[in-house]
Amino acid sequence: MIRADPDLTPEGLRPQLERLFELSAGKIRSIDKTWDPANGAPVFTVRGVYASHAWTEWTQGFQFGSALLEFDATGEDWFLEYGRRNTIRIMPPHVSHVGVHDHGFNNISTYGNLARLAREGKIRAAAFETELYGLALKLSGAVQAARWSRLPEGRGYIYSFNGPHSLFADTIRSLRSLAVAHRLGHVLMAENDERVSLLKRLVDHASVTAQYLVYYGEGRDAYDVRGRVAHEAIFNVNDGAYRCPNTQQGFSPFTTWTRGLAWIVLGFAELLEFLETVPDGELAPLGGRPEIEAMMRRAAAATSDYYIEQAAADGVPYWDTGAPGLEKLGDCLNAPANPYNDREPVDSSAAAIAAQGLWRLGNYLTRSGESAGQARRYRQAALTIAKTLFSEPYLSGEPSHQGLILHSVYHRPRGWDFVPPGRRIPCGESSMWGDYHARELALTLLRETRREPYLAFFNV
Repeated sequence: MIRADPDLTPEGLRPQLERLFELSAGKIRSIDKTWDPANGAPVFTVRGVYASHAWTEWTQGFQFGSALLEFDATGEDWFLEYGRRNTIRIMPPHVSHVGVHDHGFNNISTYGNLARLAREGKIRAAAFETELYGLALKLSGAVQAARWSRLPEGRGYIYSFNGPHSLFADTIRSLRSLAVAHRLGHVLMAENDERVSLLKRLVDHASVTAQYLVYYGEGRDAYDVRGRVAHEAIFNVNDGAYRCPNTQQGFSPFTTWTRGLAWIVLGFAELLEFLETVPDGELAPLGGRPEIEAMMRRAAAATSDYYIEQAAADGVPYWDTGAPGLEKLGDCLNAPANPYNDREPVDSSAAAIAAQGLWRLGNYLTRSGESAGQARRYRQAALTIAKTLFSEPYLSGEPSHQGLILHSVYHRPRGWDFVPPGRRIPCGESSMWGDYHARELALTLLRETRREPYLAFFNV
């Protein structure tokens, strides 16, 4: 369980935040020098050098989005031009990609960040440029929403790249693409010119995720523990009936893959912040604000509490709560995580993702004027994780290592992660999503210390 430091503040972490971006600059430049676009998007490091791995191109947006976050933090123009140039040159296929559930990862991280920077006045953008970003975001949201499996009661979900039967936890964060497109006034045009509300599909997908992927300790099955998350839900495509939980990257359907848990923590926290900006009249036909927010708050609180309970004392989790080697590590959750153990890897990327979700949920509860104790609990847990990640042995200070945050894992069951010579499990490597989310977390906190506008994906 996380032992949150009650005295931590963003201001107190500012030297670590600034050092992170100092190190980050060199990492981004190094990747630019060695990366060959012909090999596909960089995914994770092998012996400290970013490599590609064929599965799906879901990390390209993190590559260029990281440069945009670096510009936001430092004001160095090289990173803006690198991120902007490559977004316009390389990212268009991702806008129209009908085969993935990753639009939030790829397009909000690039076009979304550029649109936000323009709106904030941090970059000079001619009218046609901002219109280009807006058009890309509108199309991305509609394309993502069109990847839809219908359920008998009228709801549905954006299905994963596994097919129409598959709902992934990860996709909760791609709802950002629907949110932004809706914010920009867009709809999905379907057969017979039906105008499909992107906000409705966002709410429907979120409610299906909350119902079938998040557990609430209500006896749904023998492993129903409040806050536990299944990576995948399987539905019968003939009649839409729910069949079973599943996992692709976790240990089993009845344990919790901690990065999937982290996606849920962050996804619902961000959606709650987005709903604060949506007029009541738009939510009324979808069930109304009280019902929708209650559904999301329930899922966000349950998963956030579970993350705090299942992470190690310093806030970094092991890769799966039921990983078989954990029993050999003794009382490992009441001590700092040990990335160099020889039984089970930790996942620093899950920590970076979850920390931002805990921070945002704490802020949301603070603004709502309720649950002050819980709000502080989440915020201090987030700052404790940030302090851990932005220090050794997680922060990579070695210039020759292209990764920023060490000890991330990608796909443990398939054995895709590099195991250093002489060791039994992966350690010491980085991932594109872990590095991006660490930068996003650091920027969120840094902007608060600078009294800059609150960092939110929907401010486009």
